[in-house]
Amino acid sequence: MDAPTHSPNQQTSLHRVQVRPILPTERERWNTLMQTHHYRGFRTLAGRNLRYVATLDDRWIALLGWQASAFQCQARDRWIGWSWILRRQRLHLIANNARFLILPGESFPNLASRILALNLRRLSADWQSVYGHPIVLAETFVESPRFTGACYRAAN
Repeated sequence: MDAPTHSPNQQTSLHRVQVRPILPTERERWNTLMQTHHYRGFRTLAGRNLRYVATLDDRWIALLGWQASAFQCQARDRWIGWSWILRRQRLHLIANNARFLILPGESFPNLASRILALNLRRLSADWQSVYGHPIVLAETFVESPRFTGACYRAAN
């Protein structure tokens, strides 16, 4: 498969993308956009959570929502090698990417992975600032065959 090509404008745009936590005054806008445009809709994020917006020249182009990790996930717990006791002690160190939305009309090659990578670079520090502890692992669930998860792999 050929690698996606970028126009010079798209390449420049990728470098201007920024990701930041939403402001308290932006929560209603974030919730409404997520409910309106995400294919699964939106009600709320569970437990501890952070909402982010990706911007390009101050224009909202994507939304991300992180929440407390699922209490039980056999595949994750096996992969980590956790016992029941360790999961109970350390589960708070994992955040779950519950929602990720590129807003309509805003997509171009590598945008999703760029946004995810920028978000992951700051997630632990932001979580530490709000909740008093870092995040050491970020998880997500990909609904296949609807999605391939390529942007998650590309963002590491």
